[in-house]
Amino acid sequence: MAENMKIKKISQVFTGKDAIDGAGVRLKRVLGGQYSASITDPFLLFDHFGSSKPEEYLSGFPWHPHRGIETVTYLLEGKVYHEDSEGNSGVIFPSDLQWMTAGSGIFHQEMPKPLDENDPDELLKAVGLPTNVTGFQLWINLPAKHKMTTPTYRDMKGHNIPVVETDSAASVKVVSGEINGVKGPFEGAYGVDPTYLDVKMPVESEFHYRINPGYTSLLYIIGGKAYFDYGEEGSYNPGQALVFSEDGEYVSVRTEDSPARFILLSGKPLKEPVHWYGPIVMNSDEQIREAMLDLQKGTFVRERNPIFVG
Repeated sequence: MAENMKIKKISQVFTGKDAIDGAGVRLKRVLGGQYSASITDPFLLFDHFGSSKPEEYLSGFPWHPHRGIETVTYLLEGKVYHEDSEGNSGVIFPSDLQWMTAGSGIFHQEMPKPLDENDPDELLKAVGLPTNVTGFQLWINLPAKHKMTTPTYRDMKGHNIPVVETDSAASVKVVSGEINGVKGPFEGAYGVDPTYLDVKMPVESEFHYRINPGYTSLLYIIGGKAYFDYGEEGSYNPGQALVFSEDGEYVSVRTEDSPARFILLSGKPLKEPVHWYGPIVMNSDEQIREAMLDLQKGTFVRERNPIFVG
């Protein structure tokens, strides 16, 4: 580590709590609600879902609405069938992502399933037929002026997402943002400027990433053991999300006798009012009431032909 690096300190730690969502899916809710949203702006919610027991996820997330946000679904194991109110549909396989801009309003469903013998041969050769389904869902707030933008789906196949090897042998999957001159396939169009990195670190290694001034930065530990806050004792473990202070420039991570894997997020905070009702996040109670009225009247979907980008 360069001596002149200004390292960010950890300001808050969130630990995933057991929750049930959708039609009965068991998951860990790491971030979610008004309190955490005020700290992790523009990131609203982060769920770690999945299980090796099909009865804990097969009920899935049946038809439900969203407005005013973006949702990012990232799958590590199993598969997820998705479908929207306009007839778009597809399947997310391991290492794939789906980035959905709900904007003015859309209905969709996401149904997790284990892999089966009808799935792609190259995938089955790599992972076999486990019953595990594991993944993450992130909600990103939309700024007020883009709350009612046209809904958009974007599927990202894992093999099309760049992976960068750092000098310290860390492997970084770049979903959005940039590292070592390599940009991810998704570039935020709504002012949040999100970075989403999946980082794998070997034993006895270091990883440093510069955060834009004033941006929110946080990290979710997927596996292994990682150390932060150089000069201080202690490590953090899987299932914890670490929010970093505004002071400093770099998020720095080191490993000792265990590898580590984590998701690193950063984005420009919106600093706007957050009014939240279930899957709808707006800027005022009046806008929430309008959304509820639209649901009752059947006028919730304003744009009849959401954009689907394969």
